[in-house]
Amino acid sequence: MSLDKAPHNPVSPSLDDAYWSALFQEEEQAVAPPITDLIELERPSPDIHPVNGQIPASANALPNDPWQEATAVQTHDRSLELLVTGCNKGGLIVYWRGLQGFIPASQLVDFPQFHLEATRVQALKKWVNQRLTVKIVDVNPEKNRLVFSERAALVDADTRHNVLQQLEVGQAFTGKVTNLTPFGAFVDLGGVEGLAHISELSWSRVTHPSDIVQPGQEIKVKVLSIDPDNGRVALSLKQLRPNPWETAKANYHPGQHVTGTVSNIVHYGAFILLEEELEGLIHISELAEGTFLHPRNVVQLGETVTAVVLSVNARQKRLALSLKKAQPRSTINN
Repeated sequence: MSLDKAPHNPVSPSLDDAYWSALFQEEEQAVAPPITDLIELERPSPDIHPVNGQIPASANALPNDPWQEATAVQTHDRSLELLVTGCNKGGLIVYWRGLQGFIPASQLVDFPQFHLEATRVQALKKWVNQRLTVKIVDVNPEKNRLVFSERAALVDADTRHNVLQQLEVGQAFTGKVTNLTPFGAFVDLGGVEGLAHISELSWSRVTHPSDIVQPGQEIKVKVLSIDPDNGRVALSLKQLRPNPWETAKANYHPGQHVTGTVSNIVHYGAFILLEEELEGLIHISELAEGTFLHPRNVVQLGETVTAVVLSVNARQKRLALSLKKAQPRSTINN
């Protein structure tokens, strides 16, 4: 881990809450999936022991209250060895002290990256009936949520504490991408994993984090917020780079001819990359005269095109373009 000073730009707590709400929304959907999505063995006995022997209930935790005991285990940063009894598209199902727990796929060590749900579930099935060393990372009796992490068990409490003490909001750190999820990228900062939400990866539109970063890649990120009690760190990749939308209104104006590269084609039009992390959209109605089946019948991915700027709304990050006004076409090959 390395760090550099970056412009101090604290993020409001509500922003951090939104990031972690997105994380646990994924987990909550997976904890209670439709019955057809759940692959589960017979529920095991609740008396599974931790790695270093039986964990006694603390003075504040009653033996018959597993939720209080789970809180004590999390507070003391204890490792547990649990049997994986099932899986669903979000991760693995385990039981501890009679409570159903969940290990998100994002918190597994060496879990491969899959975009197809069927392929993802097939990969998760391989963990069923195996024992994993994990730590509790979230206890919420009100929501009946008990979340475990295999990744957290790799780092001892002292190391995590020392790293958290070094982190400061506004600083830039170099870390390694450990895992990708649909909602962002996890980055190892040398003993603590932070989350760069998908909205903080680029100033331009991002369909999936893999469009920007890859597992194992070293990247420089900015710390947005720190929750030392829960070991959560919100990160940003894009805020270490200039925001192209801040100068978009000055650089682009209606009627201007611009040249860019087709970066994405969708059913309603084509996105054109005009400069790094700044895209304009050519709506399907502005691609060409006449009729055609799909925008791919007019432009191709990676093609360089010249278009006319129709409007610029930097606040909403929208830049409308027209291809047919710049390059009228009389025929379209369907």
